[in-house]
Amino acid sequence: MKIKEKDVKSILTKSNLPIAGYTVNPYIGCTHACKYCYAVFMKRFTGHKEKWGEFLDVKYWQPIKKPEKYKNTVMIGSVTDGYNQYEKKYKRTRAFLEEMINTQINLIITTKSSLVERDIDLIKKYNNPLVSWSINTLNEEFRKDMDSASPIKDRIKTMKKFHKEGIRTTCFISPIFPEITNVFDIINKVKDYSDYIWLENLNLRAGYKETILKYINKKYPQYYGLYEEIYLHKDNTYWEELDKKVNKFSKENGFKYIIDEEPFHNNPTDKPIIINYFYHNKIKQSNKKKNKVN
Repeated sequence: MKIKEKDVKSILTKSNLPIAGYTVNPYIGCTHACKYCYAVFMKRFTGHKEKWGEFLDVKYWQPIKKPEKYKNTVMIGSVTDGYNQYEKKYKRTRAFLEEMINTQINLIITTKSSLVERDIDLIKKYNNPLVSWSINTLNEEFRKDMDSASPIKDRIKTMKKFHKEGIRTTCFISPIFPEITNVFDIINKVKDYSDYIWLENLNLRAGYKETILKYINKKYPQYYGLYEEIYLHKDNTYWEELDKKVNKFSKENGFKYIIDEEPFHNNPTDKPIIINYFYHNKIKQSNKKKNKVN
């Protein structure tokens, strides 16, 4: 692992994400080395030649000026995991939490790590924070093939602890691998510990598209034809059918089901709200066209 400490002017970046006004990424790169990680695009801007998952830049920033002026939603971990294994040593995510402790930000943390439990004392001091764990399988062998993050059972155990502490939790079922990720098994596993369940489909871009397709052809050849239809011929039928199944499941089991909206809804039930982000790219493109017309 190539690790470099780096001085930066600012740690808060204005965001185009629908759920956050600002993003915070205390590291460049990510040691989880997810084979499907979209954040590999960061290499174009950082000059790294190493493989994704084999480098980590540790950020040290100037003191945040007037932190109290920030009242937006701030997401930690849009292109890295703030709780990668080296956070134990460098504590840069914790440093940010300590610096912003008296502000009015709406805090969202996305992670695949159980290390976030270390900072539960700080996170509890924020106004209605939300912590999300990505889980796209209950099969530990498949998980090991895809990432080097915390085991699934540890993520769920940590989610359960946060939920018991009264901190809002999300199970982010992402990315959903067609016919491999069992959405309903995961929902049933975490439903008692999650305030939200987010669903996001597997998107294959850039260099890792070939990597994933080769993996599917080797390990799951029975599904390779389906992956060709989705990722080579751009057929959305699978996602449309899964959307219908989730909608039906939600109605039968009393879950509130929402399409592509921000995760800030009041929940009138004791069950998680399911939010489907399958169509985010399509909706975003549609909005761009409308804006051009207007």
